[in-house]
Amino acid sequence: MRYWGAVYRPPSEARSLIVQVTYGCSHNTCAFCSMYKAKRFALRPMDEILEDFWLARQTYPRVEKIFLADGDALVRKASELESILDNIRKLFPECKRVTTYGSPSSIRIRTDEELQTLRDKGLTMVYMGLESGCDEVLKLMRKGHMSDEIIAMGQKVRRNGIALSVTAITGLGGPDLMERHAVETAKAFNAMNPEYIGMLTLMVEDGTPLYDWVQDGKFQLLKPKQVLDETRILVEHLDSPGSVFRMNHASNYLALKGTLNQDKAAMMAVINRAEMDLSSLRPEAFRGI
Repeated sequence: MRYWGAVYRPPSEARSLIVQVTYGCSHNTCAFCSMYKAKRFALRPMDEILEDFWLARQTYPRVEKIFLADGDALVRKASELESILDNIRKLFPECKRVTTYGSPSSIRIRTDEELQTLRDKGLTMVYMGLESGCDEVLKLMRKGHMSDEIIAMGQKVRRNGIALSVTAITGLGGPDLMERHAVETAKAFNAMNPEYIGMLTLMVEDGTPLYDWVQDGKFQLLKPKQVLDETRILVEHLDSPGSVFRMNHASNYLALKGTLNQDKAAMMAVINRAEMDLSSLRPEAFRGI
Protein backbone atom coordinates (compact mmCIF):
# COMPACT_ATOMS: atom_id res chain seq x y z
CA MET A 1 0.00 0.00 0.00
CA ARG A 2 1.17 3.52 -0.80
CA TYR A 3 0.37 6.50 1.40
CA TRP A 4 1.13 10.20 1.08
CA GLY A 5 1.64 12.05 4.34
CA ALA A 6 0.02 11.23 7.68
CA VAL A 7 -3.14 9.14 7.40
CA TYR A 8 -5.96 9.46 9.93
CA ARG A 9 -8.89 7.17 10.55
CA PRO A 10 -11.69 6.87 13.13
CA PRO A 11 -10.89 4.62 16.12
CA SER A 12 -13.42 2.03 14.96
CA GLU A 13 -11.46 1.57 11.71
CA ALA A 14 -8.39 0.15 13.50
CA ARG A 15 -8.53 -3.13 11.60
CA SER A 16 -9.73 -1.75 8.28
CA LEU A 17 -7.92 -1.64 4.98
CA ILE A 18 -7.26 2.07 4.43
CA VAL A 19 -6.93 3.42 0.91
CA GLN A 20 -6.44 7.09 0.13
CA VAL A 21 -9.08 8.30 -2.31
CA THR A 22 -8.34 11.96 -1.71
CA TYR A 23 -5.38 13.68 -0.09
CA GLY A 24 -5.94 16.02 2.86
CA CYS A 25 -9.12 17.85 3.80
CA SER A 26 -11.26 19.94 1.47
CA HIS A 27 -11.96 22.49 4.23
CA ASN A 28 -8.79 22.39 6.35
CA THR A 29 -9.32 25.68 8.21
CA CYS A 30 -10.79 24.52 11.55
CA ALA A 31 -8.98 26.41 14.30
CA PHE A 32 -8.55 23.36 16.55
CA CYS A 33 -7.35 20.83 13.94
CA SER A 34 -3.82 20.12 12.71
CA MET A 35 -4.54 16.83 10.96
CA TYR A 36 -3.93 17.78 7.34
CA LYS A 37 -1.92 21.00 7.61
CA ALA A 38 1.13 19.38 5.97
CA LYS A 39 -0.61 18.68 2.66
CA ARG A 40 -2.97 20.45 0.31
CA PHE A 41 -6.25 18.88 -0.65
CA ALA A 42 -6.16 16.93 -3.91
CA LEU A 43 -7.99 14.16 -5.72
CA ARG A 44 -5.85 11.07 -6.02
CA PRO A 45 -5.57 9.69 -9.58
CA MET A 46 -8.09 6.92 -10.14
CA ASP A 47 -5.55 4.53 -11.62
CA GLU A 48 -3.47 4.73 -8.43
CA ILE A 49 -6.53 4.08 -6.27
CA LEU A 50 -7.57 1.03 -8.23
CA GLU A 51 -4.01 -0.27 -8.28
CA ASP A 52 -3.78 0.03 -4.49
CA PHE A 53 -6.89 -2.12 -4.13
CA TRP A 54 -5.34 -4.69 -6.47
CA LEU A 55 -2.11 -4.67 -4.42
CA ALA A 56 -4.12 -5.12 -1.23
CA ARG A 57 -5.88 -8.13 -2.72
CA GLN A 58 -2.50 -9.74 -3.41
CA THR A 59 -1.39 -9.04 0.17
CA TYR A 60 -4.35 -9.74 2.44
CA PRO A 61 -6.24 -13.05 2.34
CA ARG A 62 -9.36 -11.53 3.88
CA VAL A 63 -10.58 -7.92 4.08
CA GLU A 64 -13.89 -7.33 5.84
CA LYS A 65 -13.67 -3.57 6.45
CA ILE A 66 -12.43 -0.78 4.17
CA PHE A 67 -12.01 2.91 5.01
CA LEU A 68 -11.74 5.44 2.18
CA ALA A 69 -9.33 8.18 3.26
CA ASP A 70 -8.34 11.04 3.58
CA GLY A 71 -10.60 13.69 4.99
CA ASP A 72 -13.41 13.90 2.45
CA ALA A 73 -13.71 11.14 -0.14
CA LEU A 74 -17.36 12.01 -0.84
CA VAL A 75 -16.26 15.14 -2.70
CA ARG A 76 -15.22 13.05 -5.72
CA LYS A 77 -17.55 12.66 -8.71
CA ALA A 78 -20.35 10.20 -8.04
CA SER A 79 -19.29 8.13 -11.06
CA GLU A 80 -15.76 7.80 -9.66
CA LEU A 81 -17.05 6.75 -6.25
CA GLU A 82 -19.28 4.18 -7.93
CA SER A 83 -16.27 2.78 -9.82
CA ILE A 84 -14.32 2.52 -6.58
CA LEU A 85 -17.19 0.67 -4.88
CA ASP A 86 -17.66 -1.63 -7.89
CA ASN A 87 -13.97 -2.45 -7.74
CA ILE A 88 -14.20 -3.23 -4.03
CA ARG A 89 -17.11 -5.61 -4.55
CA LYS A 90 -15.25 -7.36 -7.36
CA LEU A 91 -11.94 -7.74 -5.52
CA PHE A 92 -13.23 -8.20 -1.96
CA PRO A 93 -16.53 -10.12 -2.04
CA GLU A 94 -16.04 -10.87 1.65
CA CYS A 95 -16.02 -7.15 2.56
CA LYS A 96 -18.88 -6.29 4.92
CA ARG A 97 -18.32 -2.58 5.47
CA VAL A 98 -17.05 0.42 3.49
CA THR A 99 -16.88 3.78 5.26
CA THR A 100 -15.52 7.29 4.75
CA TYR A 101 -15.40 10.77 6.22
CA GLY A 102 -17.94 13.18 4.76
CA SER A 103 -18.17 16.95 5.21
CA PRO A 104 -21.39 18.95 5.02
CA SER A 105 -20.09 20.40 1.74
CA SER A 106 -19.49 17.04 0.07
CA ILE A 107 -22.79 15.63 1.30
CA ARG A 108 -24.61 18.70 -0.03
CA ILE A 109 -23.35 18.15 -3.60
CA ARG A 110 -24.56 14.54 -3.62
CA THR A 111 -28.14 14.08 -4.76
CA ASP A 112 -30.43 11.68 -2.94
CA GLU A 113 -30.27 9.38 -5.94
CA GLU A 114 -26.45 9.40 -5.91
CA LEU A 115 -26.36 8.58 -2.21
CA GLN A 116 -28.81 5.74 -2.71
CA THR A 117 -26.69 4.35 -5.53
CA LEU A 118 -23.56 4.57 -3.39
CA ARG A 119 -25.43 2.77 -0.63
CA ASP A 120 -26.55 0.04 -3.02
CA LYS A 121 -22.98 -0.38 -4.26
CA GLY A 122 -21.68 -0.87 -0.73
CA LEU A 123 -21.08 2.46 1.04
CA THR A 124 -22.10 1.51 4.57
CA MET A 125 -21.42 4.51 6.77
CA VAL A 126 -20.32 8.15 6.71
CA TYR A 127 -18.39 9.79 9.55
CA MET A 128 -19.20 13.48 9.95
CA GLY A 129 -17.81 16.05 12.37
CA LEU A 130 -20.41 18.19 14.12
CA GLU A 131 -17.88 19.51 16.67
CA SER A 132 -20.60 21.67 18.27
CA GLY A 133 -24.29 22.42 17.90
CA CYS A 134 -23.65 26.00 19.00
CA ASP A 135 -23.23 28.41 16.09
CA GLU A 136 -21.09 30.77 18.15
CA VAL A 137 -18.62 27.95 18.81
CA LEU A 138 -18.69 26.89 15.15
CA LYS A 139 -17.91 30.46 14.05
CA LEU A 140 -15.11 30.79 16.57
CA MET A 141 -13.57 27.52 15.49
CA ARG A 142 -13.89 28.29 11.75
CA LYS A 143 -15.87 25.15 11.00
CA GLY A 144 -17.25 26.68 7.82
CA HIS A 145 -20.84 25.56 8.45
CA MET A 146 -23.56 26.46 10.89
CA SER A 147 -25.41 23.86 12.92
CA ASP A 148 -28.59 23.90 10.80
CA GLU A 149 -26.66 22.90 7.68
CA ILE A 150 -24.66 20.21 9.47
CA ILE A 151 -27.87 18.76 10.91
CA ALA A 152 -29.59 18.84 7.52
CA MET A 153 -26.68 17.01 5.89
CA GLY A 154 -26.67 14.38 8.62
CA GLN A 155 -30.38 13.86 8.09
CA LYS A 156 -29.76 13.57 4.36
CA VAL A 157 -27.29 10.73 4.86
CA ARG A 158 -29.71 8.88 7.14
CA ARG A 159 -32.80 9.23 4.96
CA ASN A 160 -30.89 7.68 2.08
CA GLY A 161 -30.14 4.54 4.04
CA ILE A 162 -26.48 5.16 4.90
CA ALA A 163 -25.46 4.83 8.54
CA LEU A 164 -24.19 8.02 10.18
CA SER A 165 -21.51 8.47 12.84
CA VAL A 166 -21.22 11.99 14.25
CA THR A 167 -18.53 13.40 16.54
CA ALA A 168 -18.38 16.47 18.77
CA ILE A 169 -15.76 17.84 21.15
CA THR A 170 -16.26 18.65 24.82
CA GLY A 171 -14.55 21.84 25.94
CA LEU A 172 -14.65 23.42 22.49
CA GLY A 173 -16.61 26.43 23.72
CA GLY A 174 -14.39 27.16 26.70
CA PRO A 175 -15.92 28.30 30.02
CA ASP A 176 -18.03 31.12 28.56
CA LEU A 177 -19.94 28.93 26.11
CA MET A 178 -19.81 25.69 28.09
CA GLU A 179 -23.53 25.32 28.81
CA ARG A 180 -24.70 26.47 25.37
CA HIS A 181 -22.20 24.18 23.72
CA ALA A 182 -23.46 21.19 25.72
CA VAL A 183 -27.19 21.87 25.32
CA GLU A 184 -27.13 22.79 21.64
CA THR A 185 -24.79 19.94 20.74
CA ALA A 186 -27.21 17.51 22.39
CA LYS A 187 -30.09 19.08 20.43
CA ALA A 188 -28.15 18.65 17.18
CA PHE A 189 -27.52 14.99 17.94
CA ASN A 190 -31.21 14.54 18.74
CA ALA A 191 -32.24 16.11 15.43
CA MET A 192 -29.97 13.80 13.43
CA ASN A 193 -30.53 10.67 15.55
CA PRO A 194 -27.36 9.08 14.14
CA GLU A 195 -26.49 5.43 14.54
CA TYR A 196 -23.33 6.45 16.40
CA ILE A 197 -22.39 9.43 18.57
CA GLY A 198 -18.73 9.96 19.44
CA MET A 199 -17.45 12.49 21.96
CA LEU A 200 -13.84 13.64 22.03
CA THR A 201 -12.35 16.03 24.58
CA LEU A 202 -10.50 19.10 23.37
CA MET A 203 -6.74 18.84 23.11
CA VAL A 204 -4.71 21.78 21.87
CA GLU A 205 -2.18 21.06 19.15
CA ASP A 206 0.83 23.17 18.29
CA GLY A 207 0.56 24.88 14.92
CA THR A 208 -3.17 25.60 15.15
CA PRO A 209 -4.85 28.98 15.66
CA LEU A 210 -6.35 27.59 18.87
CA TYR A 211 -2.88 26.92 20.23
CA ASP A 212 -1.96 30.56 19.69
CA TRP A 213 -5.19 31.72 21.32
CA VAL A 214 -4.48 29.63 24.41
CA GLN A 215 -0.90 30.91 24.61
CA ASP A 216 -2.12 34.51 24.28
CA GLY A 217 -4.84 34.03 26.90
CA LYS A 218 -7.65 34.60 24.38
CA PHE A 219 -9.12 31.12 24.94
CA GLN A 220 -9.48 29.40 28.31
CA LEU A 221 -9.42 25.63 28.54
CA LEU A 222 -11.86 23.78 30.75
CA LYS A 223 -10.54 22.08 33.85
CA PRO A 224 -11.37 18.36 34.22
CA LYS A 225 -14.20 19.12 36.66
CA GLN A 226 -15.71 21.56 34.16
CA VAL A 227 -15.47 18.93 31.42
CA LEU A 228 -17.46 16.60 33.69
CA ASP A 229 -20.04 19.33 34.28
CA GLU A 230 -20.37 19.90 30.55
CA THR A 231 -20.68 16.16 29.94
CA ARG A 232 -23.45 15.95 32.53
CA ILE A 233 -25.41 18.72 30.79
CA LEU A 234 -24.90 17.10 27.39
CA VAL A 235 -26.09 13.66 28.52
CA GLU A 236 -29.06 15.14 30.39
CA HIS A 237 -30.27 16.75 27.15
CA LEU A 238 -29.68 13.76 24.86
CA ASP A 239 -32.84 12.23 23.40
CA SER A 240 -31.70 10.13 20.45
CA PRO A 241 -33.27 6.66 20.71
CA GLY A 242 -31.09 3.86 19.37
CA SER A 243 -27.90 5.93 19.04
CA VAL A 244 -24.80 4.14 20.28
CA PHE A 245 -22.92 6.64 22.47
CA ARG A 246 -19.16 6.38 22.89
CA MET A 247 -16.91 8.65 24.93
CA ASN A 248 -13.92 6.31 25.16
CA HIS A 249 -11.33 8.07 23.01
CA ALA A 250 -7.80 8.59 24.31
CA SER A 251 -8.55 12.32 24.67
CA ASN A 252 -11.40 11.76 27.14
CA TYR A 253 -10.94 12.18 30.89
CA LEU A 254 -13.90 9.89 31.53
CA ALA A 255 -14.85 6.70 29.69
CA LEU A 256 -18.58 6.66 29.05
CA LYS A 257 -20.63 4.43 26.79
CA GLY A 258 -24.14 3.15 26.28
CA THR A 259 -27.10 3.00 23.93
CA LEU A 260 -29.60 5.85 24.04
CA ASN A 261 -31.98 6.40 25.56
CA GLN A 262 -32.06 3.20 27.57
CA ASP A 263 -28.63 3.62 29.17
CA LYS A 264 -28.89 7.31 30.12
CA ALA A 265 -29.44 6.58 33.81
CA ALA A 266 -26.41 4.28 33.93
CA MET A 267 -24.30 6.88 32.12
CA MET A 268 -25.39 9.58 34.56
CA ALA A 269 -24.42 7.28 37.43
CA VAL A 270 -20.90 6.98 35.99
CA ILE A 271 -20.66 10.78 35.80
CA ASN A 272 -21.91 11.08 39.39
CA ARG A 273 -19.26 8.67 40.66
CA ALA A 274 -16.54 10.51 38.76
CA GLU A 275 -17.63 13.82 40.25
CA MET A 276 -17.28 12.30 43.73
CA ASP A 277 -13.80 10.99 42.95
CA LEU A 278 -11.87 13.07 40.42
CA SER A 279 -8.88 10.76 40.83
CA SER A 280 -10.77 8.25 38.67
CA LEU A 281 -10.33 10.50 35.63
CA ARG A 282 -7.61 9.82 33.06
CA PRO A 283 -4.48 11.75 34.07
CA GLU A 284 -3.52 14.59 31.75
CA ALA A 285 -0.24 12.90 30.86
CA PHE A 286 -2.12 9.85 29.53
CA ARG A 287 -4.50 11.74 27.27
CA GLY A 288 -3.83 11.58 23.53
CA ILE A 289 -5.16 12.60 20.13
